[in-house]
Amino acid sequence: MRWTVLDSPIGEFSVATDDEAVCGAHFGRVESATDEPADQLSRRAVAELRAYFAGELTEFTVPVVVRRGSDFERAVWQEMTRIPYGEMLTYGEVAKAVGDPGAARAVGVACNRNPIPVIVPCHRIVGAGGKLVGFGGGLPRKVTLLELEARVALQRAWS
Repeated sequence: MRWTVLDSPIGEFSVATDDEAVCGAHFGRVESATDEPADQLSRRAVAELRAYFAGELTEFTVPVVVRRGSDFERAVWQEMTRIPYGEMLTYGEVAKAVGDPGAARAVGVACNRNPIPVIVPCHRIVGAGGKLVGFGGGLPRKVTLLELEARVALQRAWS
């Protein structure tokens, strides 16, 4: 696994790739991260993240692989990728979508364990009534990501 760190509106953000796909992301600098991507896939992942943070990219195309997590967590992470850019679902809505309507809290735990935040957009999941509750990267980062997406979505809708 190769880590690369980039500056972003939410602070330093590290992304990991292996020979096949993006396999990790982390808020902050990972100790082994380099400032320059080591290979083509890392360059592509960093370029897409920079474009996302600049409001130029609304859908990631880099290949992603998750090699851990329970079946439930993997289902939640997969469901996250289906939430459209600039939109949000509640923990309860995601629980229902993965077939366990009573598992809203478990969805929150899965969000916290998301190994590839931002690219797998756990920030798009909010509490009942749209409340901003819990986020592994801290609520200020969640707000920044949601505001970025809302602004870009509105600009695109009105263009």
